Amino acid sequence: MSVVLGNDWDEILKDEWTKDYYLNLRKNLIKEYKNYTIYPNMYDIFNALKKVSYEDSKVVIIGQDPYHGKGQAHGFSFSVRKGIAIPPSLLNIYKELADDLSLYIPNHGNLEKWADQGVLLLNSVLTVRAGFANSHKDLGWSILTDNIIKKLNEKNEPLVFILWGKFAQSKEVYLTNPMHLIIKSPHPSPFSAHRGFFGSKPFSRTNKFLEENNLKPIDWQIENLEL
Repeated sequence: MSVVLGNDWDEILKDEWTKDYYLNLRKNLIKEYKNYTIYPNMYDIFNALKKVSYEDSKVVIIGQDPYHGKGQAHGFSFSVRKGIAIPPSLLNIYKELADDLSLYIPNHGNLEKWADQGVLLLNSVLTVRAGFANSHKDLGWSILTDNIIKKLNEKNEPLVFILWGKFAQSKEVYLTNPMHLIIKSPHPSPFSAHRGFFGSKPFSRTNKFLEENNLKPIDWQIENLEL
C-alpha cells in the first residue's frame, strides 16, 4: 500500500513503498502502534514531506528521531506542537537565532512557518516508542530517509543542508553536488551547544546563500502565540 504525500514526492518515492525494507517496516509499525504508545500519531509521520514538496525544498534540517514525550512529536524535526513546552535543544536553536539575526525568542516551539517557506524538517527515523529515544532506529526508516537525502542531493537548484551534530553529519556522505551549501556544527543539545553551535550563525549563512542564488531568504521569526 503506497503512502500518499500529495505532491511531487509521490512520483519521486513511488518505488520505495514496494521495496522489501519498507514492507517489513510497515509490518513492524503496525505491531508497534498496536502494542505500544508510538509518536507521532500515525497520520503525522510524513508531515514534513507533505508540507514541503521536492520542488519547493530550499533548506533541509536533518534530525535524528522524533521527540519521545507525550504530545511533542508531529512529524517535523526539532518542532513541537503549540502548547507543548519548548525542548532544550529547540530553545538553544532559538537562542542562536536571536543572536544571529536579532530576533525574539517565541513562546512556543511549532516550526511549521519554516516548512511553509521550503524548510524541510526531516528526521532520519520517523517514529519512536514513547519514553525510549532512538527505539525505532533499526526498523528501516533510515533507508528511506537516506534515499530522500540522495534525491535532494540530485536537485539542480541550490539547497542548504544544515547538519547539527555527529549523527546528522554522518549523512554528508550523500551530499556530493557542489551546487549545494552544507552548514555543520555541534548539536544544539545542552550537552554540546557550547562546543561550537552557539556562534555558528547558520540562519544568516543560509539566507546569504539563498540570496546569492536569487532565491527568497527564509523569514526565520516564529511569531508568539497569543496567550
